[in-house]
Amino acid sequence: MIVDVAGVLFRWESRRDDWYFVPLPEEVSADIRDVPRPGRGFGSVPVQVTIGASTWRTSIFPDASRGVYVLPLKRSVREREGISDGDTVHARLDVFDG
Repeated sequence: MIVDVAGVLFRWESRRDDWYFVPLPEEVSADIRDVPRPGRGFGSVPVQVTIGASTWRTSIFPDASRGVYVLPLKRSVREREGISDGDTVHARLDVFDG
């Protein structure tokens, strides 16, 4: 499943680090949830992501408070693509089945 998404980057503060995520749209999250997959840690789903000139593999995670999956963005990608907290991020996700 390949999807194009857009979401506003937000910062989540933990005790030691700040993490940055892009929430996926509700409809896309529902479609991803509907595909049966083997259980993985924290309900994660493996994806390949392209933002601008950057492509990498990671996982998306369910965010119970938002009711959607969220895409983590590491610092190197944010810096390379010039993305800051509060920016709208456009991404292409290749969501792996099984």
